[in-house]
Amino acid sequence: MRLAIQWHHAILGVGGVGGTVGTLLAHLGDSVTFVVKPELLASYPEQVQLESPFGTFHASVARASEVPACHVLWLAVKATQLDAALRAVTNPQAVAAIVPLLNGIDHLAALRERYGHDRVIAATIAGEMERTSPGNFAHRTPFLRLHISSAGKTLLAGTLDGLQKVGVECRFIDEEPTLMWSKAVFLAPIALATTAFDQPVGRVLSDPARKQLWESCVREACAVATAEGAKVDPNAVFAGMSKMPAGMRSSMQKDVEQGNAPELDAIAGPILRSGQRHGIETPATKELSAMVDARSVSAASRESA
Repeated sequence: MRLAIQWHHAILGVGGVGGTVGTLLAHLGDSVTFVVKPELLASYPEQVQLESPFGTFHASVARASEVPACHVLWLAVKATQLDAALRAVTNPQAVAAIVPLLNGIDHLAALRERYGHDRVIAATIAGEMERTSPGNFAHRTPFLRLHISSAGKTLLAGTLDGLQKVGVECRFIDEEPTLMWSKAVFLAPIALATTAFDQPVGRVLSDPARKQLWESCVREACAVATAEGAKVDPNAVFAGMSKMPAGMRSSMQKDVEQGNAPELDAIAGPILRSGQRHGIETPATKELSAMVDARSVSAASRESA
């Protein structure tokens, strides 16, 4: 199965998200370069694999330590690693478009200030993905949703057509605030709750006190998103979360377990800062954020001991 037009994609951040997207694009027949750290370049495998409910995908990719000339640069690094990762973009004029798949909201403005508004296309991705070893990736949820601003339709329509054929839910969305905040109001409360309580989704939702705090966080996030111009509905978030696999864990939860810095500012920060700007109280978000921060400090101390 090949895309109608072969594009050259570069993947900066070959963890779960970048590896999943890159492997699927290469499987579909496009040219894909994984950008890895210089010290890993010699040993990084050319053959990559993705295990997914959609099937098992094998593909060949190129490897480089700097971003090559390409049609699309997919940014899939953690928000905490963005500045360091962008050092690999040594010739930005050779990149036609940049599609960031980071969690949060604030990275868009920073990237557009650096590379120009028109070249940075707003996008979000949702699903549980992880790297199991270099070149091997796992997509664990029964869904994988890639939503992109309608500004990228001319460039990416063929690419998304191909991804949809293998099972990815792809949509172009006209209103950028709705695009970005629709993920934030879903992700932030459950990432904070699963990490704060160190429990998967099912155990958070089955405990009345934990569920109540999560629901309050959802309502706060939706109130802030609405004030920011997004069209979101807390009831839609509640309904959507009830369909999630009970064993699903958030990437923030996994980061804290491994002693890594969580994306706390990127995920909770926009809700807290925008809430303050609009005069919207966010006590549940603050409480869960404080719990995550405390767990993160404790986990990091254990890792360094």
